Amino acid sequence: MRVTIEINGRTVTEEVEDRMLLVHFVRDVAGLTATNVGCDTTSCGACTVLLDGESVKSCTVLAAQADGRRVTTLEGLPGENGRRHPLQRAFSEQHGLQCGFCTPGMIMAAASLLNENPEPTREQVRQGLEGNLCRCTGYHNIVNAVMAASGQEAEK
Repeated sequence: MRVTIEINGRTVTEEVEDRMLLVHFVRDVAGLTATNVGCDTTSCGACTVLLDGESVKSCTVLAAQADGRRVTTLEGLPGENGRRHPLQRAFSEQHGLQCGFCTPGMIMAAASLLNENPEPTREQVRQGLEGNLCRCTGYHNIVNAVMAASGQEAEK
């Protein structure tokens, strides 16, 4: 089947198998590798992208379901004047990453959360990211990064 998906503002059209997952379309067809393949069972969130502005785990969406839609990956998260997005800067400044495997999915889930709620509480951040797992941290610095990106005070 032929699918056309706008990924980070670029139109990608390809003939794919009916069962191809969006995560594999993004990585293998579009060549955007920040979106990670983690568990393939929706448990980890490493493959989180924005689909028409809403966060989804791309291992649960068929490429065919995204046909004619808009996908944003970490590579396409807009920053100002070519700079990194505020979430990317905050994750770095607040030490919200360690090995980095979960970071793209965390940032994309956080971007969706902040689009819906620009000034979340710490508890709302924790709830908003609960579908994304990090095996390296205790989430404290990840929550601090989201709070800092929203312009709020990070906890010490």
